[in-house]
Amino acid sequence: MSEQTNPRRVLVLGTGGTIAGRAASSEDNIGYVAGQVGVAELLAGIEAAPGVELEADQIAQVDSKDMEFSIWCALARRCAQALADAAVDGIVITHGTDTLEETAFFLHCVLAASKPVVLTCAMRPATALSPDGPQNVRDAIGVAATAGAHGVSVVCAGVVHSAVDVQKVHTYRLDAFASGDGGPIGFVEEGQVRLARPWPEAGHGVEAILRWPHELDPPRVEIVYSHAGARGALIDALLAEHAEGAPGAVRGLVLAATGNGTLHFEIEQAAARAQAAGVLVRRATRCAQGRILPKPGDAIPDAGALSPVKARIALMLELLGAPVV
Repeated sequence: MSEQTNPRRVLVLGTGGTIAGRAASSEDNIGYVAGQVGVAELLAGIEAAPGVELEADQIAQVDSKDMEFSIWCALARRCAQALADAAVDGIVITHGTDTLEETAFFLHCVLAASKPVVLTCAMRPATALSPDGPQNVRDAIGVAATAGAHGVSVVCAGVVHSAVDVQKVHTYRLDAFASGDGGPIGFVEEGQVRLARPWPEAGHGVEAILRWPHELDPPRVEIVYSHAGARGALIDALLAEHAEGAPGAVRGLVLAATGNGTLHFEIEQAAARAQAAGVLVRRATRCAQGRILPKPGDAIPDAGALSPVKARIALMLELLGAPVV
């Protein structure tokens, strides 16, 4: 008689999004309401691979454009609990596409993910004539159940992306994500993972975030774009709130810079005033590929290869005393 192996147990956490959306017509792929279908219902029509057992838990039910720090913290706490459970082999998170890259990067920064934490999504609602969510979930479960997998990743359209590199790059295409210069981690082919590069390193874990009070807002960090004809008035308005000590006043600024971190001179001058007032400022490039190469004498620190939205998360964590390394 053949030796029996223990099944791989995967926890699936629902947060809403298009993948859980409903529209009035199966022909409507854009006029839907996100976050309507519970994660248990999503899984009801998806058969896991042999040897894989699923457990579902609903963390939130939102359109991901409305994602909040409080949901990130609740999600991180549930993931940390599951990562510490020897009976859980991997985690899948169903999520909307709009802020998926932000949630993935946040979880990468705050979790010591020695097991796979896999975010997945859909570009079409659950009611579509040909929804893409079920296959994406099935692929994500396959990644989460893969022996040796670890760290936070994103699975969409059969491609496995690192949480650090992934960006949404298309408004409606099913394969809406890319990994820039780094390229994808790998691909899911008929349920099997083919690696193109090693699994990403796990984060170090941030206990302060896992204990963050639900009702307490994080340090406020805003993103300001540099562009032709830019003015510094928006930064000065934010700085006035900071000077007055208003509740929730800005404590950090990310400048979405042109090219290799360059800034319109009025934005640069306003940013210098913000730095002098004690606001932390970082430059991140608007470019979808490449990284900022620092120059001697740069007055404003750069965010390297991080996009503006990910640089905002990194600066927010820095203000919380948990800098991204």
